[in-house]
Amino acid sequence: MPVTDVFGAIANPIRRQILDLLREGPRAAGEIASEFHLNRPAISEHLQVLRVVGLVSEEAQGRQRIYRLSPGALSEVEDWLHPFERYWQARLSALNKTLSKKEKKS
Repeated sequence: MPVTDVFGAIANPIRRQILDLLREGPRAAGEIASEFHLNRPAISEHLQVLRVVGLVSEEAQGRQRIYRLSPGALSEVEDWLHPFERYWQARLSALNKTLSKKEKKS
């Protein structure tokens, strides 16, 4: 089944590692491939998925393909996670209040 969205793309650990590499700055496809124990065609497929869903951009520089992180596409993930963030903030706030009450009693 082809990956067509950001969630499917980041579900794969190799693609998440590629995104981590690109957080450090743009890299050539060959440089990215050298970081993995996979063949170059496999890495190219992962880069293609990331490009199609908008997580990376690709630029030709001579014979090289340079990839850059395009973090804007992650806003979809952030939007989905936001309600969970509010939930956990409320839970941690309640825990903090409970611990503060116990500390005052001691």
